[in-house]
Amino acid sequence: MKYMLDTHTWIWWHMNPKKLSQKVKRIVGNTNRYDELLLSAISPWEFSKLIEKKKIGISCDPENWINSALDMPKFRLVPLSPVLAYRSTVLPQPFHNDPADQIIVATAREENATILTKDERILTYKNVRSLW
Repeated sequence: MKYMLDTHTWIWWHMNPKKLSQKVKRIVGNTNRYDELLLSAISPWEFSKLIEKKKIGISCDPENWINSALDMPKFRLVPLSPVLAYRSTVLPQPFHNDPADQIIVATAREENATILTKDERILTYKNVRSLW
């Protein structure tokens, strides 16, 4: 089974795992529960924008934090290819128009992965697997 971490799931796992559901903590915390953990290349950008807008704060160098947070077992950062960029713009409707979420959903669909997310807009979207 492949799981894709939504941006907030990835951040919370490394900053405040108490915010995660018990199910997500069990999955991410036990490498026997998955074949691969994926993260869209858009997620480090979203993390950086949160810092820029002062919506989150960290007490270390952001580049060091990102590098450390990318060091997870069975982990793969999925690049934003031109095809994924296009597919994010033609998702089956209805889906909302947040570009980062569109890229994450398109990536999960391409990778046949389940998104670990608290985002209701993704959880209720019928054209991708997700859980919280």
